Amino acid sequence: MVVVAVLAQAGDGKLYGTTYYGGSNGVGTIFRITTNGVYTNLYSFTNAAFGFQNVQPGSLVPASDGKLYGATSYGATNNLGMIFRITTNGIFTNLYTFTGFIAGGYDGVYPAGGLVQAGDGKLYGTTIGGGTNGAGTIFQLTTNGVFSKFYSFTGGNDGYGPNGNLIKAADGNLYGTASGGGAYGHGTVFRFATNNNVVTTLYSFAGDYDGASPNGGLVQTADGNLYGTTSAGGGYGYGTVFRVARLTNQPYCSLVYTFTGGHDGANPNGNLAQAVDGTLYGTTSQGGDYNYGTVFQLTTNGALSVFHTFNYYPDGARPQAGFLRGSDGNLYGTTLFGGNLGGGLVFRLGTAPATLNISSVSSGGNQSVLYWPAWEANYVLQSTTNLASTTNWVTVSNAMPVIAVLVTNSPPAQFFRLVKP
Repeated sequence: MVVVAVLAQAGDGKLYGTTYYGGSNGVGTIFRITTNGVYTNLYSFTNAAFGFQNVQPGSLVPASDGKLYGATSYGATNNLGMIFRITTNGIFTNLYTFTGFIAGGYDGVYPAGGLVQAGDGKLYGTTIGGGTNGAGTIFQLTTNGVFSKFYSFTGGNDGYGPNGNLIKAADGNLYGTASGGGAYGHGTVFRFATNNNVVTTLYSFAGDYDGASPNGGLVQTADGNLYGTTSAGGGYGYGTVFRVARLTNQPYCSLVYTFTGGHDGANPNGNLAQAVDGTLYGTTSQGGDYNYGTVFQLTTNGALSVFHTFNYYPDGARPQAGFLRGSDGNLYGTTLFGGNLGGGLVFRLGTAPATLNISSVSSGGNQSVLYWPAWEANYVLQSTTNLASTTNWVTVSNAMPVIAVLVTNSPPAQFFRLVKP
């Protein structure tokens, strides 16, 4: 099967993903899997016009219309990739076919990363090549297939070859990484402002202590910072974890961890995810005790623990994509190879506690205002003295969206907790 893209969770609670190979035509599939492991093949790609070369589908994104959108790096009429839509019951539509340089199109070639839906409702993505300078592009697509190209990378200080997923941050801008280029030729972190289509280079990797070739996407954590990985560079040449500090007009990048290539793993290629305990989890594609990769846990101050080391059978090998944080608080990932049949697998990392204790931020009389991250909305609020009466649910947009709830108690509760239903 060979799974290399991050999973997505749709509104139905099920997980959706893609494979590079397999399916009825042998060139890749779109699949659905429930959180208890029930698998369904939704769609099999076909690429007969090009000798059954795999189409290399990337990550899917659930959009506000309830459908899933994605891109393939190859395939379609020009074998340069396409953008597609699929419903949760498997109805597939090719929305746009890339032309590359054909007839002066300059729309880009090989969209390797996933798409993201911005606040304007439109989808944004990147191509690793093509565009005016041949160094890749940032494009926009409406959900009914109207395509616009907004930026062509120059291959200079702005980088080239963006192949990780874009993310929408709390400030409304999009952030991503370019695998090469920049001031030192080893890749960049960039910001794309959707209100004026301006790309700003936030950091250029030097290739030594700070890392090189950031191939994965970024994640924004509850503290408002961005975290990502490089697949190479660092003190030992096996990659790093980096942080882009709070999104101000002058953000700065710092090194969080350098991989040694031993027990801790080597060459992380996927995105990180923040668990309910506030720590980061990620994967390395190589290294570990058997050289098949690792799952690691990392605090934001750089303390790393190896959570799991892959052994090919039966737990899989060479994870490439990183993690999806599910609505149940657990993390879901994939491996490229291994497992019972050798073709990779989907695995769950249980990180969600049964209860999450919280404290009031402000209080007065018999009222308390509580705050917790918006991703914990599925918890039920309770108090130690009586069941809390909750009113005035609001979403606060500051460094990171949170939920605020006014709790009225008589007498005032001394302690609150969030309990999973």
